[in-house]
Amino acid sequence: MARYFLTLSYNGKDYNGWQAQNNTPNTIQQILEEKLELVLKQKVEIVGCGRTDTGVSAKNYTSHFDYDLENLIDKKDYWLHKFNTILPNTISVQNLQKVNDTRHSRFDAINRTYHYFLNQQKNPFTQQYSYYFFGDLDFELMNKAANELSNYNDFTSFSKLHAQTKTNNCKITKAIWEEVENNQWRFTITANRFLRGMVRAIVGTLLLVGKQKIAINEFKKIIVAKNRQQAGNNVPAEALFLVEINYPENIFND
Repeated sequence: MARYFLTLSYNGKDYNGWQAQNNTPNTIQQILEEKLELVLKQKVEIVGCGRTDTGVSAKNYTSHFDYDLENLIDKKDYWLHKFNTILPNTISVQNLQKVNDTRHSRFDAINRTYHYFLNQQKNPFTQQYSYYFFGDLDFELMNKAANELSNYNDFTSFSKLHAQTKTNNCKITKAIWEEVENNQWRFTITANRFLRGMVRAIVGTLLLVGKQKIAINEFKKIIVAKNRQQAGNNVPAEALFLVEINYPENIFND
């Protein structure tokens, strides 16, 4: 039995998130497993690098699966073409790599990076994948607040309630707003792990800072409170993208 890492992208707009669940149809994991089983003629269990919520997309997502044959890599382009031919247009695979059978797409990941896009001017060409926000925002103040995130570990205040996680501790190493085009802003956040709904809740709370409804000291108090009800609302999911997963350098050279 050989283990393979599969790199893919997906438009999550019409899906119920990544994870396959008995009571939730139409997930990315479910579709991948169903389609790859047809091609590989064997039951396939796809393990993802993490969960993305309903409506969230991924430009760069890593998963792994085990398969009887050791030589899929010998015809990598052929298999990638076969996978893409049978997958819907909203899901595509870019790379297939053989790894040691102890490697894990989720547990071996060092960090993950998300982008969140916000427009301050209505734009029909970006509306589907960004959040149109009307009103003035102080992005300098928002960046000062975002910079405080790296000083904390427990992000319960930004986690979906009743999530089944053993810990709400995360290490955020980057959080910054940047103007990428006129009136379009991108929030970049990198951490070793993320909680359910965490990025969207952080963005929603930073918008309160940007509107000067809460001060930076109040933002810090919200983090310390470990109370989801004190933080801002989740912003819309369609503007959020998982863009990068980093692994140890030797993971593909074992």
